[in-house]
Amino acid sequence: MTVLVVDYGMGNLGSVRRALEECGAEVLVTDHPPDVKLANRIVLPGVGAFADGIAHLEREGWAHTLQKAVLEDKLPILGICLGMQLMMSQGEEGAQSSGLGFFEGLVRRMIPAEGERLPHVGWNEIHPCQAAPSLEETPLLKDILPGTDFYFVHSYCVKPVDSQVIMAHTPYAGGFPSVIAREHVACVQFHPEKSAQAGFQILKNFLELSSC
Repeated sequence: MTVLVVDYGMGNLGSVRRALEECGAEVLVTDHPPDVKLANRIVLPGVGAFADGIAHLEREGWAHTLQKAVLEDKLPILGICLGMQLMMSQGEEGAQSSGLGFFEGLVRRMIPAEGERLPHVGWNEIHPCQAAPSLEETPLLKDILPGTDFYFVHSYCVKPVDSQVIMAHTPYAGGFPSVIAREHVACVQFHPEKSAQAGFQILKNFLELSSC
């Protein structure tokens, strides 16, 4: 199986590549959008601001390519951190900007509670949402127990219009969606490539799933 990792200048490409290879994938890291035709899966990583990220994707020809591959050709995709946020329809970070539109909703700055800080950095847990199946019944989260910790680095979070796509949330800054998924499109706010064995299990599940 060939997994294409999108290189648009804003991602932890080395660690993502090594983690996917450790999970058994053949990995193609590329800044050439036509290479999508060589892939069975897509991973969209990312670190940085929403406005900069979508500007890079549009300037380098990735936005249209990803929209066609995912929405028309139904190629499975996993968004990581900023990659998750870029899949929403709108984002506020940097400037009000339109995203890829795989999910209707907004990316907005988190509001920390007393004693909490932004950016949200470090290990935190995920829990299934009432509107979603349990973690055990969600293919992307197979063998992930409720309360499992993953590694986060972010100050913004997604707010999907449809709560049914929220598979798991994390209790920080009032709570935020940490996993969203629908059919062949999946996103995680944490970094699975930096989340030890639990993160590798997420990547293995993505490689194996036919739908999220």
